[in-house]
Amino acid sequence: MAKIKWAKGIDYVSGLLSARPKKGEPHSSHANALLATHRKAATTNPDCTRVYMVGEYNRSTDPSAKELLIRARFNAVSKAVQLRRKDLMQINQDNAAFLAQRDTAGGKKTLTAYLWSVCGAEYDQQHGQG
Repeated sequence: MAKIKWAKGIDYVSGLLSARPKKGEPHSSHANALLATHRKAATTNPDCTRVYMVGEYNRSTDPSAKELLIRARFNAVSKAVQLRRKDLMQINQDNAAFLAQRDTAGGKKTLTAYLWSVCGAEYDQQHGQG
């Protein structure tokens, strides 16, 4: 197994080190990406970083019914958040409600997170979930 020695000042590298090719680009079907992982568990082994070549991912099974419902919810809530951000009748009310809840226990810290929670709750209520 190869050893990696990092330059001074670099403790470790983790994540995708090269871009994955986009679907439809020339040679995308046989291009690989370079992925590094760093293990943070307490250990006596100093070799905690591993580097892998990651190829194209082809799913072997069809999405389950639950996964399709999750995808549909994400898509619907995402569109609702986008529309609500642009709705001039809602902007002032949403900003006031967001600021009122922001510093409370369990409050959303960003306006986007707040809108996702509001629109997600509306979606769940309309579809009998949660």
